[in-house]
Amino acid sequence: MSAPVTTRYLAEDEYPEWADRVAGSPDGSVYSLPSYLDALCAATGGRYEVLAAERDGRLVGGIALYRQKSAFGTWVSPRLLLYYNGFVLVPHEAKSPAQCAEWHLNTLAALERALADLPYARLRIKSRSTVTDLRPFAACGWVSWPSWSYVVDVADLAVAWSRVHKDQRRLVERCRERGFYLTQNDDFDAFYRLHLQTHQRKGSPVYLPRDAFHRFVETLQANGLARLYHARLPDGRVAASQLVLTGPHPVTHTVCAAADGEFLRLGASSFLRWSVFEDLARAGYRANDLTDAELNPVTRFKSQLGGDLVLNLQVSRRDHIPFRVGQFGASFPGRVKRRLLPILPALRRTTAR
Repeated sequence: MSAPVTTRYLAEDEYPEWADRVAGSPDGSVYSLPSYLDALCAATGGRYEVLAAERDGRLVGGIALYRQKSAFGTWVSPRLLLYYNGFVLVPHEAKSPAQCAEWHLNTLAALERALADLPYARLRIKSRSTVTDLRPFAACGWVSWPSWSYVVDVADLAVAWSRVHKDQRRLVERCRERGFYLTQNDDFDAFYRLHLQTHQRKGSPVYLPRDAFHRFVETLQANGLARLYHARLPDGRVAASQLVLTGPHPVTHTVCAAADGEFLRLGASSFLRWSVFEDLARAGYRANDLTDAELNPVTRFKSQLGGDLVLNLQVSRRDHIPFRVGQFGASFPGRVKRRLLPILPALRRTTAR
């Protein structure tokens, strides 16, 4: 009889082993690394711990639980700069699919039992698309639902380029002819200026206050966990910027992209995206997750970059009632603002008449 899977929280001196398992797992990502979560917590005031699953003293899986406190209770959920907060399963050496499936199901069942007892007011978990079997959670009454993202394979750039839509290829080539060029890991001020400009233009959220965001990016860069890219005009002006999370895992993640409204029609964003793919491929990375594929104009643009649409599964317990009520009230002004921003120019013109 095989040994049972048990769970416990890792001590900090065990985090290097966890980081190695994250880097080697198909389900891993920079979001599960202690060094990344340390930087995020420093910027946001959150906290995290790693719930590990073990069999015979061997680490077989786990989850990094980033949590935040509010007036309505402590909660665990994906958030800005934490697109995935899901399960990491250590690959099994067996060649039999049935044996591998049983191994992973037992691991997930043990994690479910541990998570079910946690007192959080909200507990939502989003795993990468590689985690496809969450039956232990469905069997215990957890709610599940899908989300989507685009993942671009950059291992073979010739193939990747052939998959890019012809309109995007045309824009990339036009920018090259006009002398656009790529720079990396410099000029946070330009990046944040475009980030704010995009927020004002589209009503998209500001990820962090400027100083906190700057410290966050600097910390990630110092630890090899992020690259800040810019598409520049021949005179050096920044036309578009992009923050990409890197690290030891072969899949990277584009988490924030912004463009100067003055240069949108020139194709700066297309040039930047493709140039970043080239740079990541040269660095040995195999893919870039474009992060999110909700139905909107930005997703249409992402769909033309040659990626595959992937499905990510989320599971959740039912929120505590006080938390639901509090969150609804706290988010109401923001929802109203996002709905009004696109129509404010027309309202101002009507009022001026």
